[in-house]
Amino acid sequence: MAIGILFINSSVSTLHSVPPCIRHVTEFPATLQRQGWVAFKKSKTLGCSAARCSATAVAESDERLADVERDDSLAADDVDKCSNSGQSDGGRLRWDMLLSTEALGEAHLLRAGSVTDAHVLRRKGRLKEQDGLIEFIISMHRTHSPFQVMEKMERWVREHFEDPKRSTLSRLIPSIGCFHTPLPLVRALQEYDDFALLSRRKFVPPNFAEIRHVLNIAQVHVIGEQVSLITFDADGTLYADGHHIQGDNKMIGHIVKLMQHGAHVAIVTAAGYPGNTLKFENRITGLLEGFKVLGLPPSITKFFHVMGGECNYLLKVDSNYHLEFVEDKLWKSEDMFLWKEQDIQKLLDDAECALRSASARLHLPVEIVRKPRAVGAIPKEPTIYEVLEEMTLTVQMQLVDAMLPFCAFNGGTDVFVDIGTLLLSSEHGISLWDLEH
Repeated sequence: MAIGILFINSSVSTLHSVPPCIRHVTEFPATLQRQGWVAFKKSKTLGCSAARCSATAVAESDERLADVERDDSLAADDVDKCSNSGQSDGGRLRWDMLLSTEALGEAHLLRAGSVTDAHVLRRKGRLKEQDGLIEFIISMHRTHSPFQVMEKMERWVREHFEDPKRSTLSRLIPSIGCFHTPLPLVRALQEYDDFALLSRRKFVPPNFAEIRHVLNIAQVHVIGEQVSLITFDADGTLYADGHHIQGDNKMIGHIVKLMQHGAHVAIVTAAGYPGNTLKFENRITGLLEGFKVLGLPPSITKFFHVMGGECNYLLKVDSNYHLEFVEDKLWKSEDMFLWKEQDIQKLLDDAECALRSASARLHLPVEIVRKPRAVGAIPKEPTIYEVLEEMTLTVQMQLVDAMLPFCAFNGGTDVFVDIGTLLLSSEHGISLWDLEH
């Protein structure tokens, strides 16, 4: 059986062998194609970098594009680069605000801030919006019209889909992952252009979110009628960091509709509570209550699962609309059973050491939290998103030779390292759903 898979997460970064995913779902499957937004999720695997945009990278990208343009016998004009210098009074005030802990508290920014500007501070910073493919598409608009860009990208995506190792995109964007479907980008742009007017704008190029929307629309058109499994990230996607699903969460209705149409829905979270279903339930209380109020039968609730600790705990809904653990032997792979406890503790010890070292270097007092399959650092005082990202990347680099798969991630208010990866959770969760079919 062919399975369509969608991964949902609000974070967007470099494609790294992780399939596209739906970000917002309404009706399924008809209006799913029209209204669903698809995003690309950052792979939380070994050694992933969340900050790869630099002047050097942009220059190299331009050179690679120019080479391809010559291969296609298409001329490309050089675009003058300009830079702004100096600091405005407004910029000085924003820096003063950033340096003031009281100002951060009054603005309700806490540790989720970024140093770019007040608006970006509220959405966790520029680092949350980085993706090699999207940034490359944006750069193409310096020498191409929007429709010219999408025509080329549609052709290159199909080429990459058929032969990812020798494709044009693999040369232009070395970090790009794989595409699981071709993308009708021209059609998607036509739809989005009706209200965004990208093709009519002369001085304002498409921004990151607009290009992402076009990719989203294209992906939904392709996979909307075939999707069998949709995974949602929890914190920062279905609900705010550190919160849970309330009864008035609009996603409850969408999730139920997907399940009623036979699509498996899984919430994948880094939160791990071994042997404690109640803590998992507390994160999705409103959703489980919604199942109960609607009186969903087991034939529907069987389509819902929670994957905790990235890939360490799988839960399902019982007849009383509570969560219960699924036996490991029903879904874990043979490789996961081969993980030795001493190797797990060794990796966590090394991760803890790296977290302590990074926090000391950054002068950030933290509380270390140790779990059976995870270790994390929680700041004791307000900080900004970039500091947490620096800690995350530090751990990733120091654990590059680890014997076991792991993920180090910036949760917006903390930094955690988990045994296993999101990719493992999706791959081996699928094996369970295959058995059910």
